[in-house]
Amino acid sequence: MPDHEYSVCVEWTGNLGRGTSGYRAYSRDHDVRGITADLPVIPGSADPAFRGDADRWNPEQLLLASLSQCHMLWYLHLAADAGVTVTAYSDTPTGIMVERPGGAGEFTSATLHPAVTIAPGSDPERAAALHDRAAEYCFIARSVRFPVHHEAVITTER
Repeated sequence: MPDHEYSVCVEWTGNLGRGTSGYRAYSRDHDVRGITADLPVIPGSADPAFRGDADRWNPEQLLLASLSQCHMLWYLHLAADAGVTVTAYSDTPTGIMVERPGGAGEFTSATLHPAVTIAPGSDPERAAALHDRAAEYCFIARSVRFPVHHEAVITTER
């Protein structure tokens, strides 16, 4: 199988004139840009708990978004292959990050909460089971060292 290489540019934009001369002397603001494509810039910062800007995306949110996107894309693929017609899909993933003494920390779990609407005639049990299969395939979930759970709600369109 082929290897796939990905790249982005992350550029710190938070030098307030004194660089990192002190913990409070700089902003955590940064931009995430595509390298090979003209993609919209993602304005990033730290979580507000770590002196970041609440109006910018933080890495923890982007990690959850990546897990959710990957699961959704696999789910839609598997649903199409299984004859389950999905007409709507949304997710509000949550994650738990534990901060350790000294400032280090890690995510200990993430939970996806997909809300899936299927067309009349599609099998709701099959639709629900496809989430387990999507979890087995998701590249991002398979790459993290914490469990990624899913609590799906399947609704049949009326």
